[in-house]
Amino acid sequence: MITTNAIAPIPEISASKREIVRLNNVCKYYGQDDTLVKALDDVSFVIKEGEYCAIMGASGSGKSTCMNIIGCLDSSTSGQYFLDEQNVSHMEERDLAKVRNLKIGFVFQQYHLLAQLSAIENVMLPMAYANVRPKEQKERAAAALERVAMGHRLNNRPNQMSGGQQQRVAIARAIVNNPVMLLADEPTGALDSHTTNEVMQLFGELNASGITVIMVTHEADVARNTQRIIWFRDGQIMNDRLSPSDLNHVL
Repeated sequence: MITTNAIAPIPEISASKREIVRLNNVCKYYGQDDTLVKALDDVSFVIKEGEYCAIMGASGSGKSTCMNIIGCLDSSTSGQYFLDEQNVSHMEERDLAKVRNLKIGFVFQQYHLLAQLSAIENVMLPMAYANVRPKEQKERAAAALERVAMGHRLNNRPNQMSGGQQQRVAIARAIVNNPVMLLADEPTGALDSHTTNEVMQLFGELNASGITVIMVTHEADVARNTQRIIWFRDGQIMNDRLSPSDLNHVL
């Protein structure tokens, strides 16, 4: 890791907290010889239970590649990845799919709601893959929608909701299986500033309730809502413990 002396690191989180994410010397390479691209180059960091982190960096810095590995959507060329203290580095795809569904809640910029389904039906989907009984699916989905202030929209389809409301439904879907972490990829990229503030407040409330949140963003105003920032450049970590107040030193 490359450090910047002008930046004061944020305090370490309690050692008693379990590790949700641990990357050990992770590399992701494409091509070979003269065409070799080091998307990630010897990346190591830890995120513990209850943290609220942003992953930042310019386009091509490696932040999206890192997100894909953390989300078990891609595998590294070398190194190890422990998710909730389980080594998932070399899992078969079928096993990784189970891990993704049970351990990770995904929130994306474009919501990815199914247009033909109502809000509650969209939120029920992850539980169907987890073999949850239909009655329990409906109860848990309704509770998740209430949690994100969408209990009054259970039967609305996506085209009957605003962008902010659709993102709230997507967040409800992400938390319905009680994952060990929420992984959000540019979750406010399609929202106006007012709705962005509302969604960021919701993420803050979810984190305050104990949910570990990892957010990939290029927006400094969004990152400033988190507690810790991991800064990438050219496939390497420049600093993995920036505080929001230190962002001006690297922008």
